Parts: sequence; C-alpha cells; structure tokens
Amino acid sequence: MSKGKFEEGSELKENDTSMEATDVKRLLSRFKSDSGEVLPGGLLDLPINITVDKLQAICNALLQHEEPIPFAFYVNDVEVIDSLEKSIGENFSSSEDVLEIVYQPQAIFKVRAVTRCTGSLEGHKEAVISVAFSPDGQCLASGSGDTTVRFWDIYTQTPQFTCEGHKHWVLCISWSPCGRKLVSACKNGTILLWNPKTGKQIGRAMSGHKMWVTSLCWEPFHKNPECQYFVSASKDCDLRIWDTVRAQVVRILSGHTKSVTSVKWGGSGLIYSASQDRTVKVWRAEDGILCRTLEGHAHWVNTLALNVDYVLRTGPFHLGKNENETETSVEYAKKQYESVGEEILVSGSDDFTLYLWKPEKEKKSIARMTGHQQLINDVKFSPNGRVIASASFDKSIKLWESSTGTYIASLRGHVQAVYSIAWSADSRLLASGSADSTLKVWSMKTKKLCQDLPGHSDEVYAVDWSPDGLRVASGGKDKVLRLWQN
Repeated sequence: MSKGKFEEGSELKENDTSMEATDVKRLLSRFKSDSGEVLPGGLLDLPINITVDKLQAICNALLQHEEPIPFAFYVNDVEVIDSLEKSIGENFSSSEDVLEIVYQPQAIFKVRAVTRCTGSLEGHKEAVISVAFSPDGQCLASGSGDTTVRFWDIYTQTPQFTCEGHKHWVLCISWSPCGRKLVSACKNGTILLWNPKTGKQIGRAMSGHKMWVTSLCWEPFHKNPECQYFVSASKDCDLRIWDTVRAQVVRILSGHTKSVTSVKWGGSGLIYSASQDRTVKVWRAEDGILCRTLEGHAHWVNTLALNVDYVLRTGPFHLGKNENETETSVEYAKKQYESVGEEILVSGSDDFTLYLWKPEKEKKSIARMTGHQQLINDVKFSPNGRVIASASFDKSIKLWESSTGTYIASLRGHVQAVYSIAWSADSRLLASGSADSTLKVWSMKTKKLCQDLPGHSDEVYAVDWSPDGLRVASGGKDKVLRLWQN
C-alpha cells in the first residue's frame, strides 16, 4: 500500500467525508513509535473525534503494510480506547500544538479468557507453594510443602514425574530460559536441578545457604544459551551465583543486612535484589561488584519486577523457534530484549508503596506509587511493558502506567488478600489468586472483572498463565493444582 494521501507535510484529503464534519475541531498530529521514531508522513490534520479504527487504517497506510496489523495508541501515556477526543479531554486545547500519538504493535493473536476448570491435578500431600509453565508453555511444574517437585502432562492432565530429594518445603522453582532444566530450592537452603524430560536430578545437590532460599532467577538466554548459571537469594542475607555444570558457587554477593526476598537477573548483565533491610541493590553479574543501592522504602521490600521479565522468560520460544538453531535463537532472544528499551524496575513493599526505578543508571526513583492500604505481595509488568499490576493484602489489585508510575485503576472483587497475579501473553487479561479461594480474570479494556473462577477449597498461593496463552495453572493450600482453559 503506497503512502498516497499521506505525503510529507500533507493533510488528510477533503473528500474523506467519513472522518469529517465542518463543525468538528481538528488537530495537527503526528505518529511516533514507542521507541520515539516519528512516522514518515509528517503532520496530519485529524478530526478530534477520529476513532481507533481510523487511526489503525492511517498508521498501517503510513507504514505501507500489505496486511494490516493491530496497534494500540497512546496520548500522554493514556491509551486511546474509543476516540481521540475522549482520551485527551481538556488537556489539549491549543490548535497550534502538535499532538503526538504513540503507536505500539499489539499481539496479533488474542488470548481468550479462561472460563472453566478443565483439570484437578492431585498428588501433592501438602500445600502447593509454586506453579510455573515452561518457557514454551508445553510443560508444567509445581513445588510443594510435601518436599517434592512435580512435573505434569498438561494434555492428559496427569502426573508425569515426582521428584524427591528435598528434605523440607520446596519454596521456589524456576525454569531455565532454554526449557531444559528446572531448579528448585527448599526451606533448609538446599538447591536441586531437574531434567523435565526424565524427572531425574541433574548433578549433585547445591548447598551453601545457611537459611532458606527465597527466590531464584536464571541468566538470560541471549547472554548464555547454555543456561549454565542462575542466582539464588536467601534469608541468610546473601545471594549466590551457581554454575549448574559444576554444581558449585561461582560468586557470593554480600551486602544486604537482612533477608533477601527477591532477585532478578536483567538482560544487560545486572542482578537486582530486594531485601528486608528496606533496600534494593544492583550488582554486576560478571564480577559481583555492587553498582548502587536503591533506597526509599520505609519497610521490607517484598517483590520485584522488570519490564523485560516476559521477553527474558520466553526468549527463544517466542516464535516457536527450533531450539537446535542456537545462533538464530540467541539473535532472536537478543532482538526481543532490545526491542523493550531501557530496563525499568518496580519494587513493592510492606510500607504499602511501590517505587519505580531506572536501575541501570540512576539511584533516584522515577516515582513513588501510593494507594494500597496494606502490604504489597506481588507485582508484575504486562508483557508489552506498558502497565504494572500490584497485588496486596488490602484485597485489591492496582494498575499503574509503567513509565511514569501514574495510577490507572483499582480492580476490586476479592474478599481476602490477593497473593499472586499473572498476565496473559497479549497483555489484555490479568489473572489473580487470593486467600478467598478463588481465581479471578480481569479485562484490561474495561478494567473490570471478566471471569470469577471458584473451585479451590482453600487459599490460592500461586498462579501462572502459560506463555502460549492457552491455560492458567493455580495451586494452594488445598494441595491440588487446577488447570483453567476457555
């Protein structure tokens, strides 16, 4: 499709009667990508009541797409849902100003809301503390208070392997980005590595932490496609980087003065750790140097999330890449990571607040986000990096604009604490698990409850949405895993 009527500096043609009425106010506008590049086509004279569908048509025409692709549009970080007029309101009155419309490609596939429980996976003898789908969405793992890790067949909805080796509650599990290993850690500090295809332990147990392990995170795929290293955080105040081939510690990161609650390994070679000492620390993975300490919280920091978490999780699998094409997969994973832009970190705390950081460069926070009435238990960036969701003991989930920390909406419906949240791959839906024994699915378009999913008989501790968007898994105090699908 040629530019046609969208030549440099041109205006929309007068004969486009579908968009035009003589008494409709018009605005000089231009399109920008979310990375800041101005779209060829110059300034456009658009009616203020132009709809999203018309913006889609113009944007696809300017980009000369043979096949139109869906876009989301933002003005001053507010998504245009219906028309420009409704989104800008009173904020934009001058006819001389140029209105910048930021466009962002949307996932072409659309995840459908899960509506029913399709399977109850029984076998654990104690509470299910963690559930996680593999990076390609084809395998499901769980960790439990019964000291086992289990792998499940999501198609037959039956147990595949029961992995025994821990002597205490399995507190956390984490898939390697290549999908060929799963690491688990328990309350006595032991870390074990598993082969998901056989259920067998890989190598010997990794011990060194003096107290229980609270969080695990792998080195990103584009940094090391062999997935040789991961980092663990512990109540003993230390972080440890492990070599899975030698089953030994490569480096100990010491500096926190209280329990480390959460750890993330970013895509640029930095490790971020949150602690009950009220700080977030930024470490250089290659030599363990402490780069900076992020201060501001007045109480324990419980949870961290990065805007690149989703692309780091799905890395080489995003397009169903053949895992043998290592070079292509690495290049693809790197491109996906770089497409997000600068890493942004959000931290949630017992002080009821969240802080937004640009941790690669600055010690000062971008924003302090207030509004929750009790401690914040979980926080997640949407896969497209646009929205932050935070779950709290105050029974609510709050949504925030990711680049400024501006409050968007509160999702209310749970009647007890919200423990865990998970986004659908297309960023259009959010699932939450609560102490009230229900899962709920929320629509980002309406900011309202989309599906209420009762089924568990007790508190729901863990929720995960498969990266392929097809199913949600949940686990909790009733010892049962449940699978939910459309």
